[in-house]
Amino acid sequence: AVVLATGGMSYAFTGSSGDGYEIARQLGHKIVPLRPGLVALKIKGDIFRLLEGLTLKNIRLTFNAEKESLTTDIGELLFTSFGISGPLVFSASGKVVDWLREKKPVVANIDLKPALSLQQLDARLLRDFKASSRKHIKNVLKQLLPNRLINVFLRVAEINSETKVNQVNRLQRMRLVRLCKEFSLDVLDSLPIEEAMITRGGVSLKEINPKTMESRLVKGLYFAGEIIDVDADTGGFNLQAAFSTGFLAGESAALN
Repeated sequence: AVVLATGGMSYAFTGSSGDGYEIARQLGHKIVPLRPGLVALKIKGDIFRLLEGLTLKNIRLTFNAEKESLTTDIGELLFTSFGISGPLVFSASGKVVDWLREKKPVVANIDLKPALSLQQLDARLLRDFKASSRKHIKNVLKQLLPNRLINVFLRVAEINSETKVNQVNRLQRMRLVRLCKEFSLDVLDSLPIEEAMITRGGVSLKEINPKTMESRLVKGLYFAGEIIDVDADTGGFNLQAAFSTGFLAGESAALN
């Protein structure tokens, strides 16, 4: 008996370079197309460079691709030197990568205040403005936004950072409110599969006996771990899949 547990194509320095897929293919198995999973995303433009290293907490992400959309839970996002990363991005990246491969334009919308509606957020901003009407807008926004995000928002909203609050008109205020609820970023691509946390795709589940992990095509051949077309969200689920299939494949092979 042989157990094929060669891993995926991600992080080859760990000893997994994807050789197992070719072995399985030569033995007659179908390989579901390989794609990066739990992976950071590249963003168009240069705004994200001004925010590199900034972590946003308690936010919600919505990804839109033509008529399709995907909304995440509330969580964290990290700006990087190339785009966005963090738990929320990882959890949505599988679907986003599929959209990108279908050549669909993908937009990431960040809701910085998911607990508030547009109207509630506008009312909150109005209260802050009335309480500090003679202060500069950049200082008043510190009550609402992380410091590094303020200049970016003012730039996008076309408001001079030295403008006093009592000089901000309703149109400008609503631009800020909408930015807080829908800060849009165009997604260019993901990092390559070699830099993804996991590899999606692999040996088709239809060709594996789930009770033993034995190949349905080659007697005495067993599969375990990331070489199989199984992937899950962050949180240890992929490790559990590897442990469980490894145990089952090993036990079954020993009893063969």
